[in-house]
Amino acid sequence: MIKNYFIEQGEGAPLILLHGNGESGEIFKNQIKAFSRSFRVIVPDTRGHGKTPRGEKPFTLGQFADDLNAFMEDLKLDKAHLLGFSDGGNIAILFALKYPQKVDKLILNGANFNVEGLSGWFLFTTRIKYKLALKKAGKSEKNKRKCEMLSLMVNEPNVTENELKSIKASTLVIAGTRDLIKKSHTKELARLIPDSRLRFIRGSHAVARVNPREYNREVLDFLNK
Repeated sequence: MIKNYFIEQGEGAPLILLHGNGESGEIFKNQIKAFSRSFRVIVPDTRGHGKTPRGEKPFTLGQFADDLNAFMEDLKLDKAHLLGFSDGGNIAILFALKYPQKVDKLILNGANFNVEGLSGWFLFTTRIKYKLALKKAGKSEKNKRKCEMLSLMVNEPNVTENELKSIKASTLVIAGTRDLIKKSHTKELARLIPDSRLRFIRGSHAVARVNPREYNREVLDFLNK
């Protein structure tokens, strides 16, 4: 069992922010203050990211979803809004499928439900990096960590269309106009989740950082309705 390091600010209904691959909760610095005016904002570092230890359990998105469940139990949270960015969005999808009763509203930012959702060039180069990393994984802990991080992007997630259709939470699917997730894939994600809305915001995959004003407005509008 690991203990997730986390940032907490504000009062009200809990809103958990989940960062992406190789990052930490610090990426949400442009969101925490804005969201904490209306919500109890909780921002954990995922297993093996930021200030949270790696532990001994599998380094997979499914394990991260189980970690999130344990984290919520530690904080005695029966239910929360979830906002996941990139791999954090993929974790949020898996969490909503396994623990649907614990999800209030769901926000999926730059998420993909299978690896083919990544833009062709990004997926191609990431697969090459992963193959090279595999050859060096046994040489050092740093190489092993790099291999694990890349594995999350080239081998996961693997969510089916029927699973997405079973999500009950009201959902906002949000992405940048120049995202590294294919626009067609983002549209398909929104189409498959029954109670969802779709928004594209000017910017890259890191739209929350590069266009926080528009991003925060869309998120708060969704959460407050």
